[in-house]
Amino acid sequence: MEDLLKSLSSVVRAAGSSPEVTEAAAIAAWKYVAGTGMRPHAIATKLEGSTLVVDVRDTIWQTQLTLMRSQLLFRVNSALGQALVSKIELRVNPKAMPAEKPNKPDADILHNEVPIDLWAAASEIEDKQLRQKFLKAATGMLRRKGK
Repeated sequence: MEDLLKSLSSVVRAAGSSPEVTEAAAIAAWKYVAGTGMRPHAIATKLEGSTLVVDVRDTIWQTQLTLMRSQLLFRVNSALGQALVSKIELRVNPKAMPAEKPNKPDADILHNEVPIDLWAAASEIEDKQLRQKFLKAATGMLRRKGK
């Protein structure tokens, strides 16, 4: 994915005004920006003009990503190397999501207690055990702070 991302802006520039290439690039940029933590819950499906349409699992994800929309928009355009996306539209469409894999009981607890931006940060940690330890520690800290 890193290699694709590095060449993404060059491909978009070389394609000129091809809407198909622009759409594919915007969707690929979203996949990169979403990371492994967000990707199963929010999938870019198309580019309508300069609006990236993202299907989300439910209204909770829609609300959380709405709060992060400007940051996500910046990251998508940074990945593209130019401002091709002017808006991200979040549509609730649970049917577009892959089936959720059953989690261990302690992972269910974390999933319900961890803010979405923390999940996004944790998704960058490749080692599964380290990621779980990070999430448990962060959740404990948030509980102590009274969040």
